[in-house]
Amino acid sequence: MGGVPVSGDTPAWVQRKERSNLAILRLMVWISLFFGRRLSRAVLYGIAVYYVIFAPAARRASRGYLRRALGRWANWRDGFLHVFSFASTVHDRIYLLNDRFDLFDLEVHGGEDLRATLDQGQGALLIGAHMGSFEVLRTIGRGHAGLKVAMLMYEENARKINATLQAINPAASEDIIGLGQPGSMMAARDRLDQGYLVGMLADRRLGDDETALVDFLGEPAAFPVGPFRVAAMLRRPVFFMTGLYMGGNRYQIHFEPLADFSGVERADRASAIQAAQQAYADRLSHFCRQAPYNWFNFFDFWQHP
Repeated sequence: MGGVPVSGDTPAWVQRKERSNLAILRLMVWISLFFGRRLSRAVLYGIAVYYVIFAPAARRASRGYLRRALGRWANWRDGFLHVFSFASTVHDRIYLLNDRFDLFDLEVHGGEDLRATLDQGQGALLIGAHMGSFEVLRTIGRGHAGLKVAMLMYEENARKINATLQAINPAASEDIIGLGQPGSMMAARDRLDQGYLVGMLADRRLGDDETALVDFLGEPAAFPVGPFRVAAMLRRPVFFMTGLYMGGNRYQIHFEPLADFSGVERADRASAIQAAQQAYADRLSHFCRQAPYNWFNFFDFWQHP
């Protein structure tokens, strides 16, 4: 099914009203920093139970995904662990954005391949998913001298991220490049020329973005084509990235070579994009099976026209 274009209406997750509230977030930040990570985590259990019981649409979507990832029927405990893992990564964001890296046990896999690419004097693209913790990935940039990270995202997402950062830590700042704006590609290329890692997420479409059907967890699913077109235009090596929450204070950060568009000619670009998109879905499937409670798309991902 790889590479079959799909079009459709605005996805359901975009249409849903945001449940976040910045005032509540600021209160949670204060509680977390005042009482510490161990005590403030107690509230996460109540949050997870609440959403498992009172969010039926998300519960059904979670169960449908977990059935594919686990290879069996997903029960209430599985649904709880799925939501609890999500809540845990959101909670840990407070500490990571306040530079409390000492609270976490971080294990990095594949960093040598990434460093070897950067040592060649060029930047690299990181393509990830709504999986695990993105803030943990950013600690790589903060914790290693000379390693700089920027994010490519749509303006609306950038606005939400900036509002969240201000609520968590007004001093925190992220290098965000807004997609869809004049000069976006030039800004991304400039960062790459300066040796940056430039990250994108590729498992959720926005609005009427073009998608393609690829095999994901054994069934065809629609993934956005845009991130891979951007990668092809920037003509750089691409790495799959994820920061998996492994329970407690443990995270595993993975970098894996995914594609290299640096030598792809224009005539071969479409087939290279298709191959890279399927390779991405394959690696995402692998990590969904390895750490099934880490993928945080709580809507019917396999629903497509």
